[in-house]
Amino acid sequence: MAFDIDMIKSVYSKLPKRVEAARKATGKPLTLSEKILYSHLTEGDPSKPYQRGESYVDFEPDRIACQDATAQMALLQFMQAGKDKVAVPTTVHCDHLIQAKIGAAADLQNAINTSNEVFNFLESVSNKYGIGFWKPGAGIIHQVVLENYAFPGGMMIGTDSHTVNAGGLGMVAVGVGGADAVDVMAGMPWELKFPKLIGVKLTGKMNGWTSSKDVILKVAGILTVKGGTGAIVEYFGDGAKSLSCTGKGTICNMGAEIGATTSTFGYDEAMERYLRATDRAEIADLANGIKEHLTGDDEVYANPEQYFDQVIEIDLSTLSPHVNGPFTPDLATPVAEMREKAVANDWPTKVEWGLIGSCTNSSYEDLSRAASIAQQAVDKGLKPKAEFGINPGSEQVRYTVERDGILNVFEKLGTTIFTNACGPCIGQWARTGADKQEKNTIVHSFNRNFAKRADGNPNTHAFVTSPEMVAAIAISGDLGFNPITDTLTNEKGEQVKLNPPVGDELPSKGFDVEDPGFQAPAADGSSVQINVAEDSKRLQLLAGFAPWDGKNITGARLLIKAQGKCTTDHISMAGPWLRFRGHLDNIADNTLIGAVNAFNGETDKVKSQLTGEYGPVPATQRAYKAAGIPTIVVGDHNYGEGSSREHAAMQPRHLGVRAVLVKSFARIHETNLKKQGMLALTFANESDYDKVLEDDTFDFVDLENFAPGKPLTIVAKHADGSEDSISTNHTYNDSQIDWFKAGSALNLIKKQNNA
Repeated sequence: MAFDIDMIKSVYSKLPKRVEAARKATGKPLTLSEKILYSHLTEGDPSKPYQRGESYVDFEPDRIACQDATAQMALLQFMQAGKDKVAVPTTVHCDHLIQAKIGAAADLQNAINTSNEVFNFLESVSNKYGIGFWKPGAGIIHQVVLENYAFPGGMMIGTDSHTVNAGGLGMVAVGVGGADAVDVMAGMPWELKFPKLIGVKLTGKMNGWTSSKDVILKVAGILTVKGGTGAIVEYFGDGAKSLSCTGKGTICNMGAEIGATTSTFGYDEAMERYLRATDRAEIADLANGIKEHLTGDDEVYANPEQYFDQVIEIDLSTLSPHVNGPFTPDLATPVAEMREKAVANDWPTKVEWGLIGSCTNSSYEDLSRAASIAQQAVDKGLKPKAEFGINPGSEQVRYTVERDGILNVFEKLGTTIFTNACGPCIGQWARTGADKQEKNTIVHSFNRNFAKRADGNPNTHAFVTSPEMVAAIAISGDLGFNPITDTLTNEKGEQVKLNPPVGDELPSKGFDVEDPGFQAPAADGSSVQINVAEDSKRLQLLAGFAPWDGKNITGARLLIKAQGKCTTDHISMAGPWLRFRGHLDNIADNTLIGAVNAFNGETDKVKSQLTGEYGPVPATQRAYKAAGIPTIVVGDHNYGEGSSREHAAMQPRHLGVRAVLVKSFARIHETNLKKQGMLALTFANESDYDKVLEDDTFDFVDLENFAPGKPLTIVAKHADGSEDSISTNHTYNDSQIDWFKAGSALNLIKKQNNA
């Protein structure tokens, strides 16, 4: 599991020169984000100033990371690209297909028994194409990446929205769809609209119950789930330097929940300590040699309003612990206000479960601080009122916290230690009783809390908070419990108070592990055979999508008009559907089943224009496809919010949907639609959303003249014979229009490689 030192040396040799060229060309000091972006341009000259939020730019990432659920489709696509080996260092991590139910050993074995076909496929493809493979149980992709591959000043893309976690070690790390990753694996540039920049100045120093998690919970409350869209969030200030490296990672990780392209911090002593603690002293030495280029210029941080598009300031000394939710990660509530707010909103205050871990909060520091609260419960005679569950972030973390007695503290409270995997955070949780769909409350240290996300129950009110606050609230069993001021009654009837958490940034004895779970690829993978059974229910080789016929789309029908929040979870659910992530046709049976139909307020119930009857969305769409009828999907604001799940674009495409027309898109999903040869359009006038009726037929009148910056017009023909002309905008450039014409970006890659 070498960290590609030659690649890092190459990056560090180019970075200072390109930064100086960019500074000279722009005539101004540079932020850290700009330094990394300019130093990773594919063009030989990095000095061209780009318009933030406007210019599409080609970048050259240093590495790629894929988690198993998305890696299946990414690698199935790469197999068609005509390449013998990946062009950029790449790893695959098996962390999503392990369901939390009984405990680590039993759950891991069950995952191997049920998903062995998929794991073997990923292992063999990795072996053949020069990809590092992290076995099931090795850990959660983003924690493993932070421990092994992230480095200050680097650029990484990953097929998971929380790839941004690596910003905690000073990277520009961006979540993308599998098709984007395939481009880079095949040696092509990665395209991104040059981001806007949001600066977050942190002053003061945290104390008491406040943690790094509270920084991003506060920011989420300020910016909302779409306030960071199209922007990099750069944290700076003395407060930033006071945070641990893994604490920085937590903040960057949840930047995905505000829609940010990524988040990052400048290189500092905390990062150096972490690099050395994780056996990367050589990288620390190299970084120290160019450290002035691995953070923003002094002038930028002295006068941030002049260099960032937006500036937020947070005083860590006065920051309160927060609990965010339910149902959205940006509903921010200081812990002292939760009881009143819960009562006013009729949220259940009895807490059923407390869950610690996920890629967001599963570091040594996180678990040690939470354990200090658990130890107090043991010492003070408190019996937890809620059940406890923990997902360690990696086998290295798990082994080390077990060695240091931290896991034993939790086990004294009856805690279930799940596998080193995502588990409940992504819906991989076989929670007893969830099928009853009872109204209840859980608290967790995860990043997302959309309805149904953790356990499939739409009535589970999930609240996001820090690991230490999860421990305190779970022990009390009361959502309104404020450990800063409130007391608890122990088994002797005594009133006791919890002291603020304490913990170690890094293990005093160093990290240790017997088997980290890594498997290096074959030096020559040409003889490796990859077999996919024709009757497999889990895997399906891909066939290319049909290219555009060059004509206007006419006679299109409305599949669904989605109302309100429509995340990638609504478009392509996770949970039990994860088993079909490598089989496009099977997983297409969950397409848009979570979206709310604007015409009846129900999910998975749309009107068929073929029969006039209401039925499931996928079945209705399959009937349209069989009849050769094109369809469109209409949506609301921030459509496609959430994960990098390209299945949410591939499934509608596979079923015959031709266009998605919405008020606004989440960044990754818009790109994914483009990559798969779909039309991703926005209303020029948002009020035109209301003009779309259930029985409409749609004609595109000027698609034959599809061009950058030129709106497209759709005529909506209503059942009463009247019509509405709807003007739509798009963000396609010439290259992206070529994807559309070819049927998908992959079709174009195959054509170019076969030329």
